[in-house]
Amino acid sequence: MRTAGASGRDESSPAIGSRSRDRARLGYARGMTSPAAFEPVSRTYVSQGLKLHYLDWGNEGAPVLLLVHGMRDHARSWDWTARALRDDWRVIAVDLRGHGDSAWSPDGAYLSSYNLIDLADLIDHLGCEQLTIVAHSFGGAIAARYAASFPERVRKLVLVDGMGPGPQARETWAKQGPVARTTDWMAKRRGAPPRRLRSLDEACERMAAANPHLSSEQARHLATHGVRPHAEGGFIWKYDPLVSVFPVEEFTVDLALVWREIAAPTLICYGPESWTSNPKTDGRAALFRDQRTAIFEGAGHWLHHDAFDPFMAALRDFL
Repeated sequence: MRTAGASGRDESSPAIGSRSRDRARLGYARGMTSPAAFEPVSRTYVSQGLKLHYLDWGNEGAPVLLLVHGMRDHARSWDWTARALRDDWRVIAVDLRGHGDSAWSPDGAYLSSYNLIDLADLIDHLGCEQLTIVAHSFGGAIAARYAASFPERVRKLVLVDGMGPGPQARETWAKQGPVARTTDWMAKRRGAPPRRLRSLDEACERMAAANPHLSSEQARHLATHGVRPHAEGGFIWKYDPLVSVFPVEEFTVDLALVWREIAAPTLICYGPESWTSNPKTDGRAALFRDQRTAIFEGAGHWLHHDAFDPFMAALRDFL
C-alpha cells in the first residue's frame, strides 16, 4: 500500500503479493463462518415515503461510524469491516433505497439527490450530532455530498473508490452526446426486468465473475445476502434493476465543486485494478481541502474485499 498526504509526500510499504492476499481471504472466511460471530440487529426508518433498512452492530453510546455500500450491493457487504470495528464504534450499515432489504422506489427514483435525503434522514433518525462515514463507490458520491452540505456533522470521511467516473468516462460521454445517451437510457429503463437466477450457486458464480479477487467463501456470503427467492422458483437479486440506469442529468453536477466544500479530513482509497481512474494522478484528490490517499496494490474496485488487511490497517490509522 502507498499513502500520500495533501502535501504530495509518498510513504511506501511492501506491495500486497498473492500470498498476503490469500491470508486476507482466509481471515475473511474465518470471520464469516465462525458460529460465534456477532450478528447485527436489523432496523428500519422511513424516508420520502420509503421504508428503508439498516444494520445496527451495537455498542450504543460509542461514536457512530456509518458504512455506505455502492451500486447493486448491500449492507452485509460490510460485515467483515463492521465486526473488526464494532468494539470501538457504534457501527451502522445502511441499505440504500432499492438495495438489500430496503424498499424499491415505485417510480425508479434513484438519483444521488434522493439518496442524499435518505442519508440525511437516517443520520437524523440516529440522533447523532457528529459521525464518521466510510462509503464505497456510488455510496461515496452520496456521502461526499452530505459532508459538503453538512460539514459540522461529519468528523471524518473515507471514500473507498468512491469518486465516481473519472475524466476519461466524461470525455466518452461528451463524444456520445446527450441525445444518444438519453435514447440509450430510455431503452434500458423500459427493458430492465429483474434477472432470474436458477440457484444460489449461480448467484455465487456471477458474484465471483464480477470480482475475480473474491474467495469462494466471500462470494457465497455476498450472494446469500444479495438475493431473495422468486415466487416461481429460483432467486432474483435484491436490488432493483433500475438502480444503475441513470439519465444524463445525474452527471451534470461538477463534483469538483462538491469536493472543495468538504471540511472533514478525507481518506481516499484506490485499487489500481479498478475500472475507475487513479484520483491521485488524475488531479481529483488534490481538490479536497484535507486529504490523504491510499493505493492498494493488487486490488480493484472492491478493495475493501480484495485487500482487507491492508485496508483495515489504513482505516484504523486514519480513524
